[in-house]
Amino acid sequence: MSDGKKKALFICLGNICRSPIAEGVFQKTVNDMGLGDKWEIDSAAIGGWHVGNPPDWRAQDTLKKHDVPYDNTARQITSEDFNHYDYIFGMDEANMRDLKKRAPKGSKAKLLMFGDFDPKGDRIIRDPYYDSDSKGFEKCYEQSVRCAKGFLEHLEKENK
Repeated sequence: MSDGKKKALFICLGNICRSPIAEGVFQKTVNDMGLGDKWEIDSAAIGGWHVGNPPDWRAQDTLKKHDVPYDNTARQITSEDFNHYDYIFGMDEANMRDLKKRAPKGSKAKLLMFGDFDPKGDRIIRDPYYDSDSKGFEKCYEQSVRCAKGFLEHLEKENK
């Protein structure tokens, strides 16, 4: 039985950098728009290396700096996710290939590249994990803000 909520899942390779930032930003965006109760939002990893861990400290610092609350831990995507969520967002082309490979036949989730909703056209949300500083995390945050708004505007137009 559906609770009428739209459901979005954000995916990156390890679920400790990009997807937690995207998840936190998307949640804050819908909350700020008064739509928080209409969404169920989560994030997950392609790989299982970091399951149970909090986000990378640089991702946590970036979210704190922008007053984005976050208290989730990493998990790996499951085949059930493809039927539970309406939208599954990948951060780059490799994520999208992996998602398409894993999606069970006939599953309901729309697989979308989060960056496709960036009005600046910056499609790839690059993985900042191996960076020596926090600049990539900040860029990921900025892209996520633009993409969250862009996607919600796209949905609004689609539903008119």
